[in-house]
Amino acid sequence: MIKIIESGEFEKNCIVQKTLTSTSLTMNVAMIIANIIKSGDKALHEYTEQFDGCVLDSFELPKSAMEESLKNVDYDFIRIMERAAQNIEDFHRNQIQTGFDIPPKNGIKLGQLVTPIERVGVYVPGGTAPYPSTVLMNCIPAKIAGVSEIIIATPPSQKCGSNCGDKVCNIDGITCINGVDARVIAAAKIAGAHRVFTIGGAQAIAALAYGTESVPRVDKITGPGNAYVAEAKRQVFGIVGIDMIAGPSDILIIADASGNPVHIAADMLSQCEHGPDSPAIFITNNEELAEQVGAELENQLKELPREEIARKAVDEHGLIIITESIDEAFELSNIIAPEHLEIVMDEPFYYLDKVKNAGSVFLGRFTPEAIADYYAGPNHTLPTSGTCRFSGPLSVEDFVKKTSYTYYSKEALYAASDDVIRFAEEEGFTGHAKSVSKRVEK
Repeated sequence: MIKIIESGEFEKNCIVQKTLTSTSLTMNVAMIIANIIKSGDKALHEYTEQFDGCVLDSFELPKSAMEESLKNVDYDFIRIMERAAQNIEDFHRNQIQTGFDIPPKNGIKLGQLVTPIERVGVYVPGGTAPYPSTVLMNCIPAKIAGVSEIIIATPPSQKCGSNCGDKVCNIDGITCINGVDARVIAAAKIAGAHRVFTIGGAQAIAALAYGTESVPRVDKITGPGNAYVAEAKRQVFGIVGIDMIAGPSDILIIADASGNPVHIAADMLSQCEHGPDSPAIFITNNEELAEQVGAELENQLKELPREEIARKAVDEHGLIIITESIDEAFELSNIIAPEHLEIVMDEPFYYLDKVKNAGSVFLGRFTPEAIADYYAGPNHTLPTSGTCRFSGPLSVEDFVKKTSYTYYSKEALYAASDDVIRFAEEEGFTGHAKSVSKRVEK
């Protein structure tokens, strides 16, 4: 049963998630990374058999697999993914940045270049469900940015095991090609990915970061994953870039007395079914609505196939907070800094400027968070665990790099030389000062 509390009982640190990595997890991931660095494909084969139960002849899917996937995925779902991809592309094209040139002045020319990252690795989780939406959300911004090579790493299906080989198989109604869910491969084709590798877990992150005989080294890794994947991304950061270290998915909903408890409960559970550690919080200034939402959560939990997962999330990480006012609700929301924030009221845009910390905001009574998870266009790869206080959603900007440039004429250097020499000497860097003085000495 979800907890219902008054706002006065709320403590700043009781909900904000802290990512605490256990020592054993850190050490295990470090060992996996070290083994991949040392033994390359040999270690990758061993881990794939150990963790995924698969013996693979090749980690990379043949080029034909992408075309084959379009024939083996329901036609209507292909069209849905194409429409979603177009929405995502339309939104993200607005994020394209260009460099700039400052008009020359007194022999000085300054500017900035914006260039795409050369090679990006996108991790797509396997586990209990396929994630074609992750493929679209990560690959499309990279394609728009102009990334030369987009590589997907996703674990092979344990149901297929080593029996899949180079063929299409159908187990329990799920179609796989070379051990990968055909819907994921089809999404890769639609999104513009170049290569797909059937590798998962921390070993996949290590292979992407350092390269093996089969897997090329990338420049940046994006995409969600379990605790091992998140820890591996943390450990390889600096060798490669990463998008973020994602924690459990979370949602916070604000509504007044006019809120519909059925809709609010459904939206909370949409995040709780992600995992048993996914927080779902509802804040309202109406006690009756709070009680109704609590009761409705219990009713709807029984309808979910993933009831056990969602119930644990509700019981251990769910919370309903009753405030004195809606303004106070936004104050608490900004403290919690949710990944997803729903404003379920008649005039939601009136409250938008009250939002200081949120990964993505969903406005009005007919904008459930799920609409953007799959379809609307904004990216669903969002900062979790309160990290939206200093970061934002995955974007085209994550797949480019910026380079500044400087030009000084001889006359311009002479004019600035005294200032630069003095500044360098104040910091104790004589060599810096001499690199200027030797140019201006008569």
